[in-house]
Amino acid sequence: MVRVVRWITVVVVFVNAGNNPFRGCAAASTQGSVGNPMDLFSLDGKVALVTGAGSGLGRQFSEVMAEAGADVACADIDEESAKATAAVVESLGCRGTAIGCDVTVEAQVEAMVTRTVESLGRLDILFNNAGIADPQALLLHEYPTADWRAVLGVDLDGVFFCAREALKVMVGQQSGKIINIASMWGLAGSSSLFPALAYNAAKGAVVNLTRELGLEYAKQGIQVNALCPGFYQTNLSRGAIDDPQVRATITDFIPMGRIAEAAEIKGPALFLASAASDYMTGQTLVADGGCLAK
Repeated sequence: MVRVVRWITVVVVFVNAGNNPFRGCAAASTQGSVGNPMDLFSLDGKVALVTGAGSGLGRQFSEVMAEAGADVACADIDEESAKATAAVVESLGCRGTAIGCDVTVEAQVEAMVTRTVESLGRLDILFNNAGIADPQALLLHEYPTADWRAVLGVDLDGVFFCAREALKVMVGQQSGKIINIASMWGLAGSSSLFPALAYNAAKGAVVNLTRELGLEYAKQGIQVNALCPGFYQTNLSRGAIDDPQVRATITDFIPMGRIAEAAEIKGPALFLASAASDYMTGQTLVADGGCLAK
């Protein structure tokens, strides 16, 4: 028995593409294609609202939104830090507005969304980012109720309040993106390194809230996904990673062998905020240097 193998050779010709090969592909694209794939990441004409925008990952989210072309409402409980971030947005050629907001106060969250729409005209993207860590690394039998309620108030109630108000706008538009900032500790326990009871409980709840919202709004042109960072060099983690022994322990725990720079979150953030993720909802995107792969 003789087997005949037919080889098909495909030749791709880039025509007048300049320095961007994607343009050559777009010229020969067929119906139903996306054209230039890089256009999927453009946010021109979009408006983003970032909570916890004054520092850390919130500053990075605000920057990358502006770098991709979006106008940005920068909200933070510390309005002065929000103003500093808004100034960065404006330096990138986009409109930026600063809003003081405590995400645990429903009336302030309502006012934040209202002001975003009044100032910038619409609301397309919400980065539900404001968060705090456990005040102390304690086991459950030692954990004060006040600390538990304080952390859940920001990290869970705040996410709920902000998503609810943003959705009121997005449902009317029949479009929008909500990116809930959870954590790799929303998918696994942290006590092999350190206890973080309330933070982990809140982030786990955010992951499942994201799944539920993704399903609820899937047919309304709204995508809701969670971004789960690992260890990044931000003010939230600074107290721990500034200790040389703790830093060494954390670095050894990370398969990539390093703590990420804050700006490294920009790529995953832009993907979830852009048309590149239009067929993705209710999902969690983990950016943790490989920790959860173990």
